Amino acid sequence: MLSVRKRAEIITVRLHKMFLYAGTDVCLEVADFIKKGRSNGQNIRSFIRQNRYLLKQKSPVKLTPRVTGEHYCLQTIYDSLNSEYFDGAISAPITWGRSSSQKRVRLRTMGSYNAETGTIRINPLLDKKTVPAYSLEFVVYHEMLHAYLGIKTRNGRRSIHSREFRLHEKKFRHYAKAMEWERQRFGLSRKGEAEP
Repeated sequence: MLSVRKRAEIITVRLHKMFLYAGTDVCLEVADFIKKGRSNGQNIRSFIRQNRYLLKQKSPVKLTPRVTGEHYCLQTIYDSLNSEYFDGAISAPITWGRSSSQKRVRLRTMGSYNAETGTIRINPLLDKKTVPAYSLEFVVYHEMLHAYLGIKTRNGRRSIHSREFRLHEKKFRHYAKAMEWERQRFGLSRKGEAEP
């Protein structure tokens, strides 16, 4: 928000653009801070609190979806599931995620849904001919459910995999087979993390 750097006889001051709307009391405190290198900051802190809405959130990185893998096309799977289970209601873009060389990272997350960007990412580890189509479809379906149901708050806590979510999840036609394959192949617990 506010930084001062002194080099030799040059003082560089950086201020957030919200200070364009600051009153005299805040400007005097900023000047005092620049001059003395310290200030009680009461007016500055109060001004920032009152103008938090002017803080721009980071723009999400523009996604260039990568849907075609070596063995599977995510868009084909997504479109089929969207039609069969969601009546075409899901509009979240889908993409293969980045590959990771670390085994634990590779196993930890098969897919993810980012509520801020509305993006579904699928672990490229699933783009192999040894991965049955129903297993990849289930991971895509799971992430599409997140987009469909959103994140609920219950008793002040976020509920990502609510009872409603679990009931919808079991509607997937190959649910039992997909869960069994994940357990056998990756040693995954129900939460999708590698078991110790």
